[in-house]
Amino acid sequence: MCQNCLIKTIHSVHNHFGWDNSFVPVERIAPGTTLEFHCHDSSNGYFTPKSVTADVANMPFDKINPVTGPIFIEGAMPGDVVKVTIDSFKPSGFGWTANIPGFGLLADQFTEPALALWQYDTESLAPAAFGDFAKVPLKPFAGTIGLAPAESGLHSVVPPRRVGGNLDIRDLAAGTTLYLPVEVEGALFSIGDTHAAQGDGEVCGTAIESQMDVVVTLDLVKDTPLRAPRFSTPGPVTRHLDSAGYEAFTGIAPDLMQASRDALSNAIDWLCREHRMPAEQAYMLCSVCGDLRISEIVDMPNWVVSFYVPKVVFA
Repeated sequence: MCQNCLIKTIHSVHNHFGWDNSFVPVERIAPGTTLEFHCHDSSNGYFTPKSVTADVANMPFDKINPVTGPIFIEGAMPGDVVKVTIDSFKPSGFGWTANIPGFGLLADQFTEPALALWQYDTESLAPAAFGDFAKVPLKPFAGTIGLAPAESGLHSVVPPRRVGGNLDIRDLAAGTTLYLPVEVEGALFSIGDTHAAQGDGEVCGTAIESQMDVVVTLDLVKDTPLRAPRFSTPGPVTRHLDSAGYEAFTGIAPDLMQASRDALSNAIDWLCREHRMPAEQAYMLCSVCGDLRISEIVDMPNWVVSFYVPKVVFA
């Protein structure tokens, strides 16, 4: 018998906006159950291959980052941990990246909307063309993955939380195991905001946002206190970017946020100069493939943040 035939599908019509422990679960499962989730992209399907930059301003912000769920896990109680084994992704082949005014690490510098549309091969996942400027290696993952919080009421999906949520961790890809602390009975698991690629930091506020189907196995670890999410990867996490090395740019300041902004600004300046890219295109490229890293945080009073631009995108 086909193993996939035994996997129950949670369709994208079963989605919600924000986190609320009073949401009625769409399914009740036993620990160890494998499910396939059909996930919208973070725009809830607003952007299409025919979208234009002017559409960014009209994006319905009350309908962003829908997540599919929630799932009630039998036996889950506060003090337990949900073990999420991320099995596989089935990408759609279309994605988008935008600079949304007021959002992103350099929101004060990039005040006008910008939009990049992507088409990619769903079978080979070959690097996707970023106009005529670059080709970005792909690594599908779910940006938003979490449980309901204990605090009552509706909570925004935008900020990450102790129980997960909008983590935007690139390494929550196929093969990774994520552990989430439970705060309510049943845990109430949901997932969405799928990406085809992202740099560590997602600096302009969006990645290659792309609708996908995701297969995960939900298990339970009883009576195991966990202060915050943790995850275990199956192997190297940057192999898709490492092959040609990096151009790296530093920011040095007594504040990590300022150092991060400076490092990113230096990378954008270089991309504009050396690759003749418009600044807003360089900003979006950094968001989908460049990595912010804390290089040094002990030599007071200044800390060092580095921004790594992978050379492979220009190969």
